Amino acid sequence: MTTSDHFLRRLARINPTTAFVVALVLLLAGLFLPGVVGALLLGVLAAGLAALTFTTWPVQAPITRLVRVVLLTLLVVAVVGKAL
Repeated sequence: MTTSDHFLRRLARINPTTAFVVALVLLLAGLFLPGVVGALLLGVLAAGLAALTFTTWPVQAPITRLVRVVLLTLLVVAVVGKAL
């Protein structure tokens, strides 16, 4: 089993509600905490979204790909804005 397969199997076992709550907490904390701390949390969230987007890219519909790229771009803009 490759590393990618192992990663995808672990992702499939995660409770969707738990994943949503963790992502929401990271997003809100990143937006409300000042400066570099907030940017770091948003960066962690962006890295997770980038990893998820990269690993699931071949099986996603074009509209889903577009939405994920737009959201990732907005998140990276927020990271840069927080860091400055």
